[in-house]
Amino acid sequence: QSDIVRTYGTESNVKEIYDACNEMAEDAENVILNQFNEFGNYVAHRAVTGPSLERIFDAVNVDGSKKMTAYVAASGSGGTLAAGDYLKQSHGARICAVEALECPTLLNNGYGDHNIQGIGDKHVPFIHNVMNTDFVVAVSDKASNALNLVFNTTPGINQEFAAELANLGLSSIANVLGAIKMAKYLGLGANDVVLTVATDGAEMYGTEIEKTRSDVFGGNFDELSAAESYGQYMLGTTTDNMEEMTRRDRERVFNLGYYTWVEQQGVALADFDARRDQAY
Repeated sequence: QSDIVRTYGTESNVKEIYDACNEMAEDAENVILNQFNEFGNYVAHRAVTGPSLERIFDAVNVDGSKKMTAYVAASGSGGTLAAGDYLKQSHGARICAVEALECPTLLNNGYGDHNIQGIGDKHVPFIHNVMNTDFVVAVSDKASNALNLVFNTTPGINQEFAAELANLGLSSIANVLGAIKMAKYLGLGANDVVLTVATDGAEMYGTEIEKTRSDVFGGNFDELSAAESYGQYMLGTTTDNMEEMTRRDRERVFNLGYYTWVEQQGVALADFDARRDQAY
């Protein structure tokens, strides 16, 4: 369509989007709302998503025996992670940022292409409160792609349960896997609660289902393929490719954002550095 501006690359090619938006901003008729540096995005999630998740926690913690141990969300624009700032302040929950293993920017200053749609990499969002992030977890798009098929195409799966699983799109599946990794790493029990969010639904990815079926499984995704995928990517989830953040780790990730925001996008250095302080 004529009103769609297409940029080069995959989910991890965010700079190309910035460049296109900067060019469009030269026309006074265009108003650019950049979700990666728009503080309204951060504020809405801290003020609305955080308390909403708190109410859900309260609803399942009727006897007061449960502890809100962690909040897990994909890096994305950094907005959804802001709910974790609220939950840490109110309940002491630890905050875990999820990214694609194929592009481990936060975990390893890494780069690459991936298919966990909704997660942009090779940069650190301006509104990501890095200095308050406790864990970084990387999840492979091989897992989210395969489980998307398991949840939506497998004959014999419990249909009532499957209807719920269809609420999970690619980045939602990554969030769930990140939550499982956190629970295993921390050795959590039945009274520990790990909160995460389903940020997309499977109905968005009909073409991705067919692409994975063809490219990965040769067009034949049967019950055996589904069982193997579920065993490998869900039951076999381990604590690899994750990091518990020290002060130095946080500084490393924070500093990485300099190259996007100061060098490329022209943010004043003082404005960039001011975000280190939680009083900000």
